[in-house]
Amino acid sequence: MEIKRIILRQIKMDLLHPFTTSVGTEKDKMIILVEVKSASGVSGWGESVAITQPIYNEETVETNWHMMSDHLIPLLQQEVVQHPDEVSHRFKKIRGNYNAKAALEGAVWDLYAKENDISLAKALGGTKDRIEVGISVGIQQSEAKMLNQIENYLKEGYKRIKVKIQPGWDVDIIKAVRQEFPDTPLMADANCAYSLDDIDILKELDEFNLMMIEQPLDHDDIIDHAKLQSQLRTPICLDESIHSFEDARKAIELGSCKIMNLKIGRVGGLTESRKIHDLCVEERIPMWCGGMLEAGIGRAHNVAITSLSNFTLPGDTAPSSHYWKRDIISNGVEMTDGYITVPDTPGIGYEPDFAHIEALTMYSKVFHFT
Repeated sequence: MEIKRIILRQIKMDLLHPFTTSVGTEKDKMIILVEVKSASGVSGWGESVAITQPIYNEETVETNWHMMSDHLIPLLQQEVVQHPDEVSHRFKKIRGNYNAKAALEGAVWDLYAKENDISLAKALGGTKDRIEVGISVGIQQSEAKMLNQIENYLKEGYKRIKVKIQPGWDVDIIKAVRQEFPDTPLMADANCAYSLDDIDILKELDEFNLMMIEQPLDHDDIIDHAKLQSQLRTPICLDESIHSFEDARKAIELGSCKIMNLKIGRVGGLTESRKIHDLCVEERIPMWCGGMLEAGIGRAHNVAITSLSNFTLPGDTAPSSHYWKRDIISNGVEMTDGYITVPDTPGIGYEPDFAHIEALTMYSKVFHFT
């Protein structure tokens, strides 16, 4: 691949509905789009999943713009990239900043797939032609509203329900959901809201036949999760704690989890995602793909990675229409009977809606390669 230009665009999109977790409420999304253009005129696209405040991890939209502009793109300008796997290796000298790295690397992967006339899913080694879709339900104003929302989602065909919990909105709400929907695949996501002092509360959740409890303890912890998992029947799934292959390896070795959530942006890109996937295959750890309220480009990358064989549990890659009045890709990501078809056309398989992207763009910057 001969990269000639990289274009960063910052856009703002309004969510159809506010989304509340234990760390806050999001009503809109600031997004950095990455376009990597080759000498042949082909464009690859990536999307930063960073948010405006450092409450999921330490990154923000502002720090991502800075890191890409001042540190990561200059590393790509040093010499020609032959394969996307080289990108993460080149970025290794820059510590952390996984969202920023993933956005650039994702665009290079899309470009690579397009120039080789294969789908991104195939380029990554994907084997599935469709993926199962679950849905994440934020913290609601009332139990009745929660139950009504879940009922509607199940009618739409979602294969799994994830309920956000926090202290005071946990055992009783999960009990109510399970009583109303006794056979529905159900999981709870704590977003790091608990500690080992809450172990008795978390043990009460064993009663409800949950698929998993996602990241109940601190965002950077794997030690206490191992202690907790040894006392729970319900599988623990790690999310925020896993930033790399090494984090995944150590968590599995310690027994900190029985299931792993994969977010491309959280681990620094698709190359690292594949490494973690292959490790989980070897260790027989089931996986699923989490969501970060992505727009269509980031969502398309999630579809591609979920086509790999060990993503055996329904992910959070809901269709575009669940989040946006109008997505930034033509036609949007669509779901039928709880499944999303994996595109087999070159690259991410969705066409960016240039007119809409330009209308949403707040500012942009172009980087030229010699």
